[in-house]
Amino acid sequence: MPERALDRAVPFVLGLFRIVVGLLFAAHGAAALFGVFGGGPAGGTVAFGVWPSWYAAVIQLAGGLLVVFGLVTRIAALLASGSMAYAYFVVHQPDGLLPLQNKGEPAALFCWAFLLLVFTGPGALALDGLFRKQPRGAGRAGVEPRGVLGAFPGNPGAGD
Repeated sequence: MPERALDRAVPFVLGLFRIVVGLLFAAHGAAALFGVFGGGPAGGTVAFGVWPSWYAAVIQLAGGLLVVFGLVTRIAALLASGSMAYAYFVVHQPDGLLPLQNKGEPAALFCWAFLLLVFTGPGALALDGLFRKQPRGAGRAGVEPRGVLGAFPGNPGAGD
């Protein structure tokens, strides 16, 4: 019985996860671009157009906000994940093998968190749902639309 309750909560917990991760990511971009929240590198801002810092900050701010609101979530999360993979392997990895040694833990965690969102989708409370077309067959007798994580057994809409 408790497992069913947990299963029903999955889309909402996933939505909350998406919002928190997106906010944290957007805050990094805002700090680097506008000097808020303590600023970017060395407490200041990154110069306009400087590769890769300025572009990374734009991806962080824009991608983070798209993820927060659940708009084109999978695409935004894929771009964010890729940018963090680049940051880890190009910026951090040369300073040491492990994330703990090279200060690449945030980049590695953001990379994997966004990659998870690419595969799971936005969960509940996403604006993507407002624009999603109704699945084929929805409304016909005997055919029910699948849930957010409908492909996984035990989740609402999975047909279990």
